[in-house]
Amino acid sequence: GIGPPLNETFCVGNVDEEGQKLVKTSFDCLATALSLVKPGTLYRDLGSSIQKVATSQGFSVVKTYCGHGIGSLFHTAPNIPHYAKNKAKGIMKEGHVFTVEPMINVGNWGDQTWGDNWTAVTVDGKRSSQFEHTVLVTANGCDILTGRKNEPVMTWNKDLNTRF
Repeated sequence: GIGPPLNETFCVGNVDEEGQKLVKTSFDCLATALSLVKPGTLYRDLGSSIQKVATSQGFSVVKTYCGHGIGSLFHTAPNIPHYAKNKAKGIMKEGHVFTVEPMINVGNWGDQTWGDNWTAVTVDGKRSSQFEHTVLVTANGCDILTGRKNEPVMTWNKDLNTRF
């Protein structure tokens, strides 16, 4: 089998107000997008909802990376961009399994990859935050396959995302 992707951002130590707002906003971006997941939703609509939340808080959305389907291949169709006015194709159907993983930046939305061909950083050196879940489309919405035990829906709890 395939281990489904999961990502969370944690605040470590005494994080300033902007950093805390960034992490909470990236969480809210994912939660808002997942609230739309159900049969009949256009994949491209997730990007509009994510960008609306991010920009309302003064942040930008990375356009280079996207969510993806999970099937017999780990990264497969559909591609799920996290920004508005994207050209993603497809309509969600019961049984589809995919990730939503928006990366939210303090400054410019641009990113670059280091020489290790893995590490991605913002082009302006400002902070970025990401939350990701893998979901299964159900008849009435979705199941979060990578959710915490006893947490079937995304609920913000600052204490779970802060380490001292």
